[in-house]
Amino acid sequence: MNHAIWRYAVAPRLSLLAVFLVVMTACTSERTFMDSTKLNEFGARYTAAWCSQNAASVASFFADQGSLKINDGAPATGRAAITSSVQGFMTAFPNLVVKMDSLTVKGTEITYHWTLTGTNTGPGGTGKFVRISGFEEWRFGPDGLIAESRGHFDAAEYQRQLNAGTKGSCECLSQIPRSTA
Repeated sequence: MNHAIWRYAVAPRLSLLAVFLVVMTACTSERTFMDSTKLNEFGARYTAAWCSQNAASVASFFADQGSLKINDGAPATGRAAITSSVQGFMTAFPNLVVKMDSLTVKGTEITYHWTLTGTNTGPGGTGKFVRISGFEEWRFGPDGLIAESRGHFDAAEYQRQLNAGTKGSCECLSQIPRSTA
């Protein structure tokens, strides 16, 4: 083959084809992972990990350098930091129960809605029952694990409940989640 033809006609097209195939593969694997059944199973396992009193099991749902940001706090980056952040909630609420309220998918945006209940009887706890709902906005990495989670809940209401409590008691919330995927 003539070297000039290869250099100016074929090589750029092959490079463009390679880029196209990489992009298509990434999009396909993301779509495959975001199948509503698999996503609901992932969410259910993630929820069970939160209820397990094993913070490292929650961190295992994150990529090695994944991050968990809660409200306006600094993100916990990496599994060790995520484990530490999660352990804070598990220590504060020895009877912690997290319920998955729903998972919503809009394009590539995935939002995990949850309700946390528990009695704040950990070290220095107030002894008050808390029921707070919130959500996490998830971005997945190519490994199918959470690369980034941005969590949100009403911090003022949480603090109010820590001080005054709320009605109810901590019961098992094993309701089957719904999906709007």
